[in-house]
Amino acid sequence: MRIIGLAGWSGAGKTTLLTRLIPHLTGQGLRVATIKHAHHAFDVDVPGKDSFAHRQAGATQVLVSSARRWALMTELRDAPEPELAFLVAQLNPADLVIVEGFKREAHPKIEVFRVANGKPWLHPDDPWIRAAASDTPPEGLPHAALDDIPAVAELVLRLAVPV
Repeated sequence: MRIIGLAGWSGAGKTTLLTRLIPHLTGQGLRVATIKHAHHAFDVDVPGKDSFAHRQAGATQVLVSSARRWALMTELRDAPEPELAFLVAQLNPADLVIVEGFKREAHPKIEVFRVANGKPWLHPDDPWIRAAASDTPPEGLPHAALDDIPAVAELVLRLAVPV
């Protein structure tokens, strides 16, 4: 497996870019997995579901399975948030793992940047940012336009490193 990240401020277009990149890459025959860093209050389960009741009752792990998909939820309780390397190790084998978020973790990243967001570039303070997908070229980094999916995919494939 190889890994690359997309890093950027909220509203820069990371998810939009990723949802356009995935079909392009899978269309080339690649198996793509993603890891998304979420806000601390996120939940994939809802009150009223049996799995939610299991977790509320104290189960540390609940695995839900059907004929279409399965999901494993692990309650951290007082344990620290897992590091990216641990999460990658939980994935089934894939050709490419694209990480959205985890901007403080040490892995190669492409910065997603929009001028209209009004935020500063991340790359001057992050040595792991190797390129940018943006609406304006950065100084000193390889660059692809946000809407040029083939060019962004080429950066992804060139910069991804083995896990």
